[in-house]
Amino acid sequence: MDYKTTAILVAASSSTIMLIILFILVVTFVCRRRPAIKDQPPRNHNFPDPDLTSSDMVTESASFDPSICEISMAELIKATKNFSSDLIVGDGSFGLVYRAQLFNSVVVAVKKLDHDALQGFREFAAEMETLGRLNHPNIVRILGYCISGSDRILIYEFLENSSLDYWLHETHEENSPLTWSTRVIVTRDVAKGLAYLHGLPKPIIHRDIKSSNVLLDSNFVAHIADFGLARRMGASRSHVSTQVAGTMGYMPPEYWEGNTAATVKADVYSFGVLMLELATRRRPNLPVVVDDKEVGLAQWAVIMVEQNRFYEMLDFGCVVGSDKGVEEYFRIACLCIKESTRERPTMNQVVELLEDLCRFMYVPVTP
Repeated sequence: MDYKTTAILVAASSSTIMLIILFILVVTFVCRRRPAIKDQPPRNHNFPDPDLTSSDMVTESASFDPSICEISMAELIKATKNFSSDLIVGDGSFGLVYRAQLFNSVVVAVKKLDHDALQGFREFAAEMETLGRLNHPNIVRILGYCISGSDRILIYEFLENSSLDYWLHETHEENSPLTWSTRVIVTRDVAKGLAYLHGLPKPIIHRDIKSSNVLLDSNFVAHIADFGLARRMGASRSHVSTQVAGTMGYMPPEYWEGNTAATVKADVYSFGVLMLELATRRRPNLPVVVDDKEVGLAQWAVIMVEQNRFYEMLDFGCVVGSDKGVEEYFRIACLCIKESTRERPTMNQVVELLEDLCRFMYVPVTP
């Protein structure tokens, strides 16, 4: 055998040996890694695996209140009798609301979001973490949430006296608790809740202020509810959106001009419409006839105020003892529904005006 042949065989043998050694090392490394993975503790479900892509694999729950320290889908199904229609107490934006009594006898409102309106897992969890930290007497407290597969469940405080919409439009008791002074107080409380949201370091725009999203507790204190359309804002104090959000009758005129950015001034307009609804007991999405013309509630109010026809606007159930109180109320409402966003006041300014009105009417002013 010549020198060249010998060299080739030696090189081939060396390469084969190196490949065998490398293969043995790889197999040994893999085998050693498997037990380590197997012995790892299970993942904390409160922090879902970032590699999960299927919503069916995700389970998470969180509580923001010590009274409901344990939340699970099984508990919620039991508390709502498998989301029985008998326990439905409301139909909010994007889902039905159920009355539920938890295992520790705490009564809560449970909202099951519609599947076709769901946010992604991370977006939903982040939004709930933010809203769960809100703390104001005129904001409904979110007590926790539960995510199970494709289901998104909100748990929030249950308020005994239903919604403002119910008392305005679904019941007509002879001795209605919605006296004139109570309506002014409710208006002020909603204004204070909105001013709080707008004044946060990252302001929150509600985007759907209306009577069905104002809930009343046993003392008829108003609480703003249903943040299904809420969006946090950055320093620009606006949120760019390509979709019109809100409810017919409450939406500001700029929406119809193509300006769909969510701004605090859009909330101010909706609040002004709510003020008109409270005083007149008229639904904002229905036309009103004035001077033989059909107009919207906001347009009607502006015309009536210009003609000093304040008492003609009042709900027949209102008994008031001051001309100035009624006139000032409608003037504040008309400031909020100005067509130009620049001419609308901020919610802090609205709160100040309503506090002055309460003092004039000898209505207690809360701190």
